[in-house]
Amino acid sequence: MNHWLTAPLLIPLFGGLLQIFMTYAPLQLRRTLALATSALTVVAAVILLGLADDGTYRAYALGNWPPPFGIVLVLDRLAALMVFMAALLAFFCHLFSIRGTDEEGDYFHALFLFQIFGLNIAFLTGDLFNLFVAFEVLLIASYGLLMHGRGSKRTVPGLHYVVLNLIGSAMFLIAVGMIYGVTGTLNMADLAVIVPELDAEDVPLVKAGGLLLLVVFGLKAAVLPLCFWLPRAYANATAPVAGLFAVMTKVGIYAILRVYTLIFGDQAGELANLGMDWIFPAALLTIVAGVIGSLGAAGLRTLIAWQVILSVGTLLAAVGLNNMAGTSAALFYLLNTTWLAGGLFLLADLIANQRGTVGDLIVTAPRMHSRPLLGVLFLLGATAIAGLPPLSGFFAKLYILKAAAPGAQMAWLWSIVLIGGFMTLIAFSRAGSIVFWRNVEGHVDNPGKLTLPVSVSAGALIGMTVAIVVLAAPISRYTDATAAQLHEPSGYISILGTKAVKGEGQ
Repeated sequence: MNHWLTAPLLIPLFGGLLQIFMTYAPLQLRRTLALATSALTVVAAVILLGLADDGTYRAYALGNWPPPFGIVLVLDRLAALMVFMAALLAFFCHLFSIRGTDEEGDYFHALFLFQIFGLNIAFLTGDLFNLFVAFEVLLIASYGLLMHGRGSKRTVPGLHYVVLNLIGSAMFLIAVGMIYGVTGTLNMADLAVIVPELDAEDVPLVKAGGLLLLVVFGLKAAVLPLCFWLPRAYANATAPVAGLFAVMTKVGIYAILRVYTLIFGDQAGELANLGMDWIFPAALLTIVAGVIGSLGAAGLRTLIAWQVILSVGTLLAAVGLNNMAGTSAALFYLLNTTWLAGGLFLLADLIANQRGTVGDLIVTAPRMHSRPLLGVLFLLGATAIAGLPPLSGFFAKLYILKAAAPGAQMAWLWSIVLIGGFMTLIAFSRAGSIVFWRNVEGHVDNPGKLTLPVSVSAGALIGMTVAIVVLAAPISRYTDATAAQLHEPSGYISILGTKAVKGEGQ
């Protein structure tokens, strides 16, 4: 059954390669095969989620080389959760693209599938260098996706995105080189064994490498002050791309969770909890930046992009509590905010297409033809993202607040998260009242039609806020078990005993 670990990689990889060779095939055929590939990836993710739920660590030694000498894929609860979350988001964003976005470039579907491929490598790899490779794969695909479409408005934000991420990639490579130069390995399980036993003279270099990695992951996650590239890049991307990019910042969060609980966790000796003192204050400042940006947003897409930054701050604040309750709450919130942000990007595009030349700008415009449906979806999304009951955003933030121990940390967390939620409500109330109620006479000629695929895509992702509430008990049990695995790394370290026999693992 461990061969299933390769499915989330092979399915989008072969699907993307097939799209390249089908450039001149009819568009409808390419769409059908692309969506089938995304759907199969979701199926594979569900299977991995079921496998991981028994608490067993599963490893797949590629090329029949056992760890730490070869490339190894590792499945635990966290990896399975991330793969499933990304696959479901990608499927609905991919479905939305057949509205016409994919007609603007021959390689859209190939790039989209390669993006999924890169994401899944990042979540399943058990090696720091292969994590670097995964970042490069998904970033190269994201460069193409960000520039996809006609017009020059994406050029400058895209250039900023490319340059900053190239700098991040260079720093990543330097950091892993520093760590490898001292330890002789980049296998994460092996590093978890070696780091606590480092000689005193080797500790400073590994510490410098670990802190440099934290900066790189902070750039990927868009933590203040490394977040200002995000709003313009996301706001100018096409809707399905912006929706998919809602998971990109979560790759940085995932990397922080994985590396700084496994390699630099409580058991890491002199390097225990490396960088944790910086995460919590940086997270709170990121929330503040997200709130200020949301209040000043001139368009719906920009408003949602700033909310992505705010959600990163909230997630890292929970991680910065450095306890199992905080980690579990962060994972619960992670599902909520990723799917919700993706759905809101899709919804913003539907709204913009019914408002004529003003697009998604928060200004008065003619009344939309589909205002009731779009208004209900916007109300659900705004309520959930602000953290109001009875939707999932409320429970997710409540779990985070409950995870804080009494003291100064609790006071800061409660104050900033609650005030941030209130300000978010104001920002969305302002946007909603102008877009949906302050209308001029008449209607826009030839508004964008709400076809079934686009309506299902946006509605399903925003509707996940209701599904999470309904399934809150099993989801919270899963996130609790995931947090327990992360804070007890001995099980992950056991993959070093993986047998080099056709990928079979312990």
